[in-house]
Amino acid sequence: MDPALTDAFETNRPRLKRLAYRMLGSVSEAEDAVQDAWLRWTRAAGGVTDPAAWLVRTTTRLCIDRLRAAKVERDAYRGPWLPEPLIEPLAEDPLERAEEVSVAFLLALERLSPLERAVFLLHDVFDEDYPAVAETLGRSEAAVRQLASRAREHVRQEKPRFAVDQARMLELANAFAAAASGKDMRALAGLLAQDAVMVTDGGGKRKAALRVMVGRDDIIRLLEGIAWRTGGLPGVSQFEAARINGYPGLVLHLSDGPETLAFEADADGLIAAIYAVRNPEKLGHVG
Repeated sequence: MDPALTDAFETNRPRLKRLAYRMLGSVSEAEDAVQDAWLRWTRAAGGVTDPAAWLVRTTTRLCIDRLRAAKVERDAYRGPWLPEPLIEPLAEDPLERAEEVSVAFLLALERLSPLERAVFLLHDVFDEDYPAVAETLGRSEAAVRQLASRAREHVRQEKPRFAVDQARMLELANAFAAAASGKDMRALAGLLAQDAVMVTDGGGKRKAALRVMVGRDDIIRLLEGIAWRTGGLPGVSQFEAARINGYPGLVLHLSDGPETLAFEADADGLIAAIYAVRNPEKLGHVG
């Protein structure tokens, strides 16, 4: 293939991966969608005058097709569904803006239809103008504006309400690990907001709560139950801090495989949400 065409694709690959991850909520599926876009690019590149626009359009349509195909599987998912964790080293500058890859934001996107999600991401996150979005989706500009307005309202209701201080989030993650390692339930309770939630995603493949834990007391009862059954909170002492979906979190190394914990804080600097991914199918990329 012409090296110039390969270079054009590679130049756009990071943007395509960011778009696909936000569309699909899965690192592996995003990579697959971008690879599919590459295969189409190899067949069509010679006649493309605007590579960036063509690649965004193709990747978006591929993601919409994947979302529609996955609807039945998502509807039948066992227990709460969480996006596949996006993991970056804490020591490096973040590649992703935290508020655009936070679990809360991705869960808000999950409530949109595939078309609403595409319109919102292309226009509000990736700064595509409405005519370009309309061309990408094969819709009129008026229809696209209506989809954007509806999507924006849904996301505004669900998106994180507080700006998160990264240093404070790192303190919370480390304090949670220390308290859990020491089986100190009183210390754990002191880190949680009164109305905190905990979502555990096992996908029916590993043990996990089949409902969302709501409130500090509910979460502590769950953790006490785990400690009682296992003699502690196993593996929490074997962890590494990482940036998970934009915020400091923990990668736990357990005897039956890895698990990730992502935290979000409230305005008082307490843990407002804990998102635990235990489904091994979502953790294949975890080292």
